[in-house]
Amino acid sequence: MRRVIVTRPAREAAHWVQQLQAQGIEAVALPLIAIGPATGPGAHAALQQARSQWPQYRALMFVSGNAATYFFEQNGPSALTDKALTAIKTRAWAPGPGTARALVQAGVPRDHIDGPAADAAQFDSEALWQQVGTQVRPGDRVLIVRGRSDGVHDSGVGTGRDWLARQIEAAGGVVDYVVAYERGAPTFSADEVALAQQAAADGSTWLLSSSEAVAHLAQALPTVHWGAARALATHPRIAEAARAAGFGSVAECRPALADVVASIESAA
Repeated sequence: MRRVIVTRPAREAAHWVQQLQAQGIEAVALPLIAIGPATGPGAHAALQQARSQWPQYRALMFVSGNAATYFFEQNGPSALTDKALTAIKTRAWAPGPGTARALVQAGVPRDHIDGPAADAAQFDSEALWQQVGTQVRPGDRVLIVRGRSDGVHDSGVGTGRDWLARQIEAAGGVVDYVVAYERGAPTFSADEVALAQQAAADGSTWLLSSSEAVAHLAQALPTVHWGAARALATHPRIAEAARAAGFGSVAECRPALADVVASIESAA
């Protein structure tokens, strides 16, 4: 069976490597996105304000597990207790199971979390809206907790969260945003460069869960040709990015463990 290169940010990559290895699949982490706290001008103050005001919202939508982790920092003023949340009607929206898991780890009760159905074709904003659309009433406010790339706010045109914002506004709701973390390109060690170069040609399967990660890989290794490389993308948009980067073989699957394992095993 082919080795799997897990490219999620370090925290998630470690979790996925552990899960894949438990299924008997050789897996190694090579994070293609570096994650850290938001550091831009005014970012800390805006996050603190959002933390103090979040009970005023109909819902908080977290774009990723990192959004949940950095918003609900254990040492921050938003540290949660079940008792406090039970008395608050604010819902926590998660586009996928990884985000839902991060919310639970942060202290959000499971019965306060909404996400796509377990059998949804994709875990994304479109699938999330099918579950939460009826919650929004005219005048309701929804806070989207997101990241930003390289210290610059994302334009986000055409991305899932902006599609979701349009649906909320069409239902009469008001959308606010707050940046909870920053994404950036990783700095590869010599060993990681060697791993990437080898995995470009040895039949390894690159598990890709972000178009941004694909771009970082191409930027970090501009002389590497990916025509012999195999990619498994967890969303059609990511698959498009992998093909544009030159990956010779690109397959798609849902970003659930069972689907990823089945896709890997079927290609072995």
